Amino acid sequence: MTATLDTAADAPVMEVGKERRRKEDAHLITGRTRWTDNIVLNGMVHLALLRSPYAHAKISSISVAGALDSPGVVGAWTGADFPEQGGLPCAWPITPDMKSPVRLPVAVEAVKFAGEIVAVVAARTKAEAVDALEAIEIDYEPLEVVLDMQAALAEGSTLVHPELGTNQNAVWAFDSAGAGTGGDVVKALADAEADPDQVVVERVFRQQRLIPAFMEPRSTVVDPTSEQITMWSATQIPHVLRVLIALSQGIPEHKLRVIAPDVGGGFGGKLQVTPEEIITLMVARKMNKPVKFTETRSESLLSAHHGRDQIQRLKISARKDGTITGFDVDLLADMGAYLGTVGPGVPILGAFMFNAIYKIPAYRFTCTNVFTNKTLTDAYRGAGRPEATFGVERMMDELAVELGMEPMELRKKNWITHEEFPFTTISGLTYDSGNYEAATAQAMELFDYDGMRAEQLRRRESGDPVQLGIGISTFTEMCGLAPSRLLGSLAYAAGGWESASIRMLPTGGVEVITGATAHGQGHETAWSQIVADQLGVPFENVEVIHGDTQSSPRGMDTYGSRSLVVGGAAIVMASQKVIAKAKIIAAHLMEASEDDIEFASGKFSVKGTDTSMGIGEIAWAAFAAHNLPDGVEANLDSEATFDPENFSYPHGTHLCAMEVDTETGKVEIRSYVCVDDIGVVVNPLIADGQMHGGLAQGIAQALFEEAQYSEDGQLTSGTFVDYLLPSAADLPSFTLGRTVTPATTNPLGAKGVGEAGTIASTPAVVNAVIDAVRHLGVKDVEMPCSPQRVWRAIQDARAGASTAPDAAPVVAGPAEGVLSTGVALGGSE
Repeated sequence: MTATLDTAADAPVMEVGKERRRKEDAHLITGRTRWTDNIVLNGMVHLALLRSPYAHAKISSISVAGALDSPGVVGAWTGADFPEQGGLPCAWPITPDMKSPVRLPVAVEAVKFAGEIVAVVAARTKAEAVDALEAIEIDYEPLEVVLDMQAALAEGSTLVHPELGTNQNAVWAFDSAGAGTGGDVVKALADAEADPDQVVVERVFRQQRLIPAFMEPRSTVVDPTSEQITMWSATQIPHVLRVLIALSQGIPEHKLRVIAPDVGGGFGGKLQVTPEEIITLMVARKMNKPVKFTETRSESLLSAHHGRDQIQRLKISARKDGTITGFDVDLLADMGAYLGTVGPGVPILGAFMFNAIYKIPAYRFTCTNVFTNKTLTDAYRGAGRPEATFGVERMMDELAVELGMEPMELRKKNWITHEEFPFTTISGLTYDSGNYEAATAQAMELFDYDGMRAEQLRRRESGDPVQLGIGISTFTEMCGLAPSRLLGSLAYAAGGWESASIRMLPTGGVEVITGATAHGQGHETAWSQIVADQLGVPFENVEVIHGDTQSSPRGMDTYGSRSLVVGGAAIVMASQKVIAKAKIIAAHLMEASEDDIEFASGKFSVKGTDTSMGIGEIAWAAFAAHNLPDGVEANLDSEATFDPENFSYPHGTHLCAMEVDTETGKVEIRSYVCVDDIGVVVNPLIADGQMHGGLAQGIAQALFEEAQYSEDGQLTSGTFVDYLLPSAADLPSFTLGRTVTPATTNPLGAKGVGEAGTIASTPAVVNAVIDAVRHLGVKDVEMPCSPQRVWRAIQDARAGASTAPDAAPVVAGPAEGVLSTGVALGGSE
């Protein structure tokens, strides 16, 4: 559906909606491209970084003299040798009293987590720099560590930052009664407790810590030898990075150019101003030489930021007919040892999504951010919204059990119907469009929901050792991180706008300059399709330029499913400005009134005549400038900035059928169906690819991945042997469906797709696991739902032991010897 586009109704073939293969894949897949680590500059030196083996310690003494005497070494420094180093920035101070410890790129007096940088070596080769690290002499005075959030908040706890006097970073709260969006949740819950016709369900869920395991490790090259310092970085945010480096390190912004070349994935993990970038910059300026740093995979897993890591205490009340009457959310969120660029605000995004697609009359959200001696956390695919969706969708299943209702019927009873849009939620957001009924009906048909329930019953009755569970997730999300005014009200330092410009070349080509920086999303293809339709030019004639603050000077970059709904909308607006400029020239050349000029399929024509000129002819006429109207400039180039008035709200229904072997704990996804409404789809192939990747990451949280620490704060899952990433062999074939209700918040009608699969899939999978074994007495399995944990939960339930969700996870058991393929591959615990 492309009716929201400003294109001609009689266009022969529309690009938007066409399944085009990505034009950028040819050079990306074959490696015929430029990524940061393959940049080689004359005279370039290489860095290696010494990282603390302690999670909490004082630095008693440190000497780099031995490193300076090592072969090939041209420089070595401690933190004290960088008096110019400024603290790394945090752009989201969520409360006025938020505690913000200074994080120096190179530690000086103490270290707060295992992996913190304490010294730097520069050498002619990477190998020589790494070898020289062994010659650095350093003595530590180990200190007590605090790793558990609840322990960190206890009176007398070890303080990560003693100067702050507390491990509490901030408390952020929302109350529907105080905000005027709904009722008093305290009263609603109290009334429910006292009312025999209502129920109250309380649960505690754990969101485990995850690692954004992007394909390309982080890498930075800095060349200070020209008038302007040039930094190449494997980053998602070249524009934001430039601004924040200028602000935090005292470098004039106009003296810094940042380039993100082809970047191999990010998932939020490259949404940072990193210590490594600043160190590379400082060394390059000290030596006046080009400098490169590229992390190893182990360094990436250890010290690149992590994601999730929450304890969720949730309480929901409802009448016995299933009508929800109140919802109370109380979170603890682990910040790690320091604050990331947007880390404090990530769990706050969930405040607006715990109500999900449901009509909840009273709601409260409280989040306490906590410091621990672990790697900092920040945005990871979905950023606050997967955590919220998991919490509410798990609670809907728990409430259904308490009420004795079919879980899908409970959801239907409480969700917003399509006739009610636009709908203002209890959290104050206005959902502009959607049709949860249509998406759910299609998903249930594709899944054979009734047939699956019938089979589940047969297995229950027969006592089959392999039980069938059915998991549901009916979700929505807010994406297109914008608008700027709303972000400002949440104390976010930047805006949510995006910029685009279009250059019409005299020979017929079109250059699109976008501030939305791609790192694998397919922007070059999708943007070309949009412009081809808007301007009526061949797809092949469109070139997309991005990722360089010199050629693309304005932008807010790529994260939060914002590229299409904000960046793509800016391209539409710039295209419309091109047409408006060209229309003036066309009217002049064809000796007609502007009011009589029509534009369709790349041609300007005079109403009621066969007189017409192509947009390419107008571009040449503007370039030649021989016959332009007075006061008209000699080009069609245009730029636009789009700042939406609202988020966009994709939604969908995800259904998972899970087989659980009750004798071994093995879990296997038998069927996974999702039907998503992402608004108008520009390229179905790209959209499906985004869904597949998102599903893989969401399922990975449910079944495979967890960052684990030892008692002394060592990351024990610091390799891919121990941090289990699923491969294609570990995942099922997905059945995808789609409904379309166009967004009203942008000219494309698009809603965003990059995070939908990740947000929706985790609760669907976990709900399916629990549903398969709930009749055995299992109430929860802490993620990841590995065979060991599932087996142990079944044994504990059979023995009548407590299986409270916040109980310590069992990390070994007799089931270890009987693990099999799929999720039962080793290494997750």
